[in-house]
Amino acid sequence: MLKVFRYRLYPTKAQQTRINATLESLRWVFNETLAARKNTWEKEKKNISLFQTNKLLTQWKKEHPELNHVYSQVLQDAQVRVDLAFKAFFRRVKAGEEKVGYPRFKGRNRYDSLTYTQFGFKLKGDRLTLAKIGDLRVKLHRPLEGRIKCLALRRTSTGKMFVSFTTEVQNKPATFKDGSVVGVDVGLESFATLSNGEKIENPRFFRNEEKALARSQRRLSKEKEGSIKWYKHLKVIRRIHERISNKRLNFIHQESRKLVNRFGIIAFEDLNVKEMEQNHRLAKSIADASWSMFVNATKSKAEDAGSKVVLVNPVNTSQICSRCGMIVEKELSDRTHTCQCGLSIDRDLNASINILRLGLQSLGMKEAIEARPL
Repeated sequence: MLKVFRYRLYPTKAQQTRINATLESLRWVFNETLAARKNTWEKEKKNISLFQTNKLLTQWKKEHPELNHVYSQVLQDAQVRVDLAFKAFFRRVKAGEEKVGYPRFKGRNRYDSLTYTQFGFKLKGDRLTLAKIGDLRVKLHRPLEGRIKCLALRRTSTGKMFVSFTTEVQNKPATFKDGSVVGVDVGLESFATLSNGEKIENPRFFRNEEKALARSQRRLSKEKEGSIKWYKHLKVIRRIHERISNKRLNFIHQESRKLVNRFGIIAFEDLNVKEMEQNHRLAKSIADASWSMFVNATKSKAEDAGSKVVLVNPVNTSQICSRCGMIVEKELSDRTHTCQCGLSIDRDLNASINILRLGLQSLGMKEAIEARPL
């Protein structure tokens, strides 16, 4: 089983300059590779393979000596990214999607990561040795498990450096939590409602920072683009976005960990979040909630914790009565489910009970839990 461990790097100023120069060289290789494939198709109607672009790299290194200061596998990875971008593009074209997304050139400071795929790195204690870069100090805030397969170094918008190790660990089956099941209905009023009646409050990280962000953006708009003050206000905006992202990620990991530690079967709706974000009145709030990130984080932790995540069809989970099965139509503003059978409970609780029932049925558990009127 593969796991990813992410740690903060603390390079010296000289090392940071070297990393920035390396990223700029990789951006050049990415753009030149993309241009070569694009021009060859437009002129000769031929596709260039990844192997052929690797041959071009040999010639480029002779013409541009600065590329020799970058580890060879790291350079090749930039070309692999172009190849993957084209494969994804052709896959979308074949599927008939409306937005196919042709690979785009990278602008200045738009290439922020590099990858050592097999060799060229060594971790010893709190020191990470990277070929062509040097020894960097790394903060190992938790033990690194398994055998390192590859690593990726990433520069954030505020200039911080992080390293992610992909490791291969031995799969240790955890004891399954027999009998502990839950349905989870994600929403906006509450971040999530569990079928046992518990609620997880919606932290609304972006909404809480929105005024500070708007204030900084107004100050930025008043300055001349590219000036010292302009960059100063831009840095503040980037820090706000980074703070929002860090808070959201921490919250999602904590709540997903609580779920997998408590429950053996966790049922979610299989939501199409991208389509839901087309509702311009709710798009910002839906993006702020990050439901997909929450479900994916829970799925990634489930196997290791002895749990199972199941996704169910979201159609009518809010409309069906969890006691008698009748359809009770509601508007989004209706927060209480009231049925002719006498059941009157919170709308989201009713949906979470239905989600649990559907999840258990999909697993072949016919003894799906019946709703308990509250």
